[in-house]
Amino acid sequence: MAQEAPPVDGAPCWVSLATGDLESAQRFYGEVLGWSFRPGSIGEEFSVAYAEGVPVAGLGAIARTMGVAVQWTPFFAVPDANTTAARVRERSATVAVGPIRMGEGRTALAADLAGATFGFWEGAVLSSWDAATRDLPARLELRTRDAFAAAIFYAEVFDWASDTGRCEVDYQYEAVIVRVDGRTVATIRGGAIESAPDPHIRPRWNTSFSVDDVDDAAKTAVAAGGAIATSPADNPFGRSAGLFDPEGGLFTVHSRER
Repeated sequence: MAQEAPPVDGAPCWVSLATGDLESAQRFYGEVLGWSFRPGSIGEEFSVAYAEGVPVAGLGAIARTMGVAVQWTPFFAVPDANTTAARVRERSATVAVGPIRMGEGRTALAADLAGATFGFWEGAVLSSWDAATRDLPARLELRTRDAFAAAIFYAEVFDWASDTGRCEVDYQYEAVIVRVDGRTVATIRGGAIESAPDPHIRPRWNTSFSVDDVDDAAKTAVAAGGAIATSPADNPFGRSAGLFDPEGGLFTVHSRER
């Protein structure tokens, strides 16, 4: 039984892949990321991915049945899903699903003003996603057209940088950085804050997982039926590559910190 922890309100608490073929997705991510899988608690169409015995992500075969895109979606912890949904709607953004009861908590799917999809969760979180005590299993980066506008939206929805919240916001490396107790939990990037919005960026939350060898992971992804979105390259944070799974789900791999 996976251990649970109290949530850090406003912090990422899970990532989930909506896929059309659960068995194929498990095979692909098992080969590329070394994950193992166990059945989820909410139905046979869902599974939980484990890395070295630690739960890191969810996979659900819902893309075809619900008519949604194959994609990775981040979820953020909130104290009250109804309040968060109301905040999203008040800012003219979209709540697409929920809030609905799921297991011991409540969840919803939404899209921000630029169209980037995200979710939120009311309830306890798995200890592997406890932002108060550890680095999270995935890096989350929002690529959007206007980083400043996006930062304001999410700060208002999730109480970032508030007197009562634990999520702090800073500006560094031409990006908005969200931290909990000094640890980065999310990044919003869309060009320099002073720059005009970039109309060529398709807004989306990008999910990145750590690997021992980025180049090897990219080769394995191609051999397993995926494709390379952005070739392996060095950056200020290490080395990374953008990859597609066989159904077109976009994700990133980055070099594991030593």
